[in-house]
Amino acid sequence: MSYKLNKKLVNLVPYDPITGHYDIRLDANESCFNLSDSLKAKIGKSISQIDFNRYPDCLAKAPIKAFAELYNVPEELVSAGNGSDELISIITGCFFEAGDTIVNVSNDFSMYEFYAQLYEVNVETYQKEADLTINPDKLIAFCKEKGAKGLIFSNPCNPTSLGLDKASVTRIIESLDDMLIILDEAYMDFWDQPMLPDIEKYDNVIILKTCSKAIGLAAVRFGFAVASRTITNAIRAAKSPYNNDSVAQAIVTEILSEKKYLRECRDTLIANTKKLYSEIMELNERYGCFEKVYDTCTNFVFIKTAEAEKIYQFMLDNSIAIRKFKGFIRVTSGNAEENSRFMQALEKYFSK
Repeated sequence: MSYKLNKKLVNLVPYDPITGHYDIRLDANESCFNLSDSLKAKIGKSISQIDFNRYPDCLAKAPIKAFAELYNVPEELVSAGNGSDELISIITGCFFEAGDTIVNVSNDFSMYEFYAQLYEVNVETYQKEADLTINPDKLIAFCKEKGAKGLIFSNPCNPTSLGLDKASVTRIIESLDDMLIILDEAYMDFWDQPMLPDIEKYDNVIILKTCSKAIGLAAVRFGFAVASRTITNAIRAAKSPYNNDSVAQAIVTEILSEKKYLRECRDTLIANTKKLYSEIMELNERYGCFEKVYDTCTNFVFIKTAEAEKIYQFMLDNSIAIRKFKGFIRVTSGNAEENSRFMQALEKYFSK
């Protein structure tokens, strides 16, 4: 009798991102800024001092210190992961048991549900309002109705580009103080409603941060979780001992210390996104081509359109990669030239 995969693995398919070469990549919400030669040289010097025959620092103390100083949070409340994905996996796999219920929201980052189901945690999905916003009181009631032990969502939201204000998030947290709230603030660098400064007030909250967006280190898999001392100690105990390699730690430490550089990149990304949003709105006024262009407090624009598949393919044919969903497209803001190329292609598509 041949070996058979168990039921939770048998229908899984590997993650399938856009592959191949495209002149412009506006599909993954990455920063459009590569590191300068001087920063690369600085990183190279740090890497040259690594003892490659030794295991890395298992607690990633140097990058955690740099992160804590950048965001003004206590070091002892921060743990590091191999990207936010690993931290999501650790949290859903270790803070919940098989059969527990966790609530996510729709639409949101797909990996929340993926990891929960992989660890046999029951997932109940709260449906957002028709305009893709969250009604805090309805979400609170839904969590209580389902007897949930946890709630996970991104704010601002990927993929909708919408944000829930701090007062509403606070009401959710304080109304569900008997369950674990996992709040993904991957895109909060682009907005002004962070819960991170208030993390010490709560013993039931984990805030996730990433280096892949505003920090511009998508190639270096590194993320952070910020929570109470009790939760942080549990995460540090549950993760694999050497989950962040020495090369990644050196790179992240150097870049997180570049506060002025990071601030300038963030401000430019925000300005570029606002300009891209305005240009898309202007095009929509001329052609009436989209059902809705959503407000954005992120580094991307989310658009509802019946022509999502056709626009997506047209862009690929013009060597521009964007992201498509059923009935929607998502466009990351690139640099000024990339955004201009995208708008020219979009104008060409609708003017034909």
